Amino acid sequence: MPRSVRAALLAIAMAGLSISTVPSIAAEAPLAPEHNPPGDIPDTQVFVTHRSPLGFSIQVPEGWARADGHSSVRFTDKYNAIEVAISSEQQALSRATIEAVQVPALVKTERAVKIAKVASIKLKGGQAVLVAFTSNSDPNPVTNKQVRLEHNRYFLLKDGKLATIDLAAPDGADNVDDWALIAQSFRWN
Repeated sequence: MPRSVRAALLAIAMAGLSISTVPSIAAEAPLAPEHNPPGDIPDTQVFVTHRSPLGFSIQVPEGWARADGHSSVRFTDKYNAIEVAISSEQQALSRATIEAVQVPALVKTERAVKIAKVASIKLKGGQAVLVAFTSNSDPNPVTNKQVRLEHNRYFLLKDGKLATIDLAAPDGADNVDDWALIAQSFRWN
């Protein structure tokens, strides 16, 4: 399923609408993680602050490709990705609401999702809910190759705006410190 379709389905789910009529790709089998995953962010990586017209700022690795959407921005390098999407949300943010609305949408719209944990956490940008999970990547358009990805997806709410921050890398890549830096750098403008 193309990323634009998954993004639309995620937006539908975030709006609280039913996605029960959408065909599921959850039946896809999970891939085994690679032994030497391509995707470690180098220890020498320089980070720059991206100030978005969508009302936030976040630090991202310098030199990564950027794609701006109507309500999102995505940074990529090989199988690594950082995506921040902004949507309207009037419901209070809690672990229970994320488990009831976002997790089912995630399982339905991503490939072979396995949820590792859902937790309420405190970031410098505000109270957040973290969903840690693994999924299969989209097939490479040339080689059709896929890899197993790990994700940390954060949800932050402020003044009726929901920020969804998705950090993804090949499963087993050592990006823990970099992901912490990126997540902690998020600020509402």
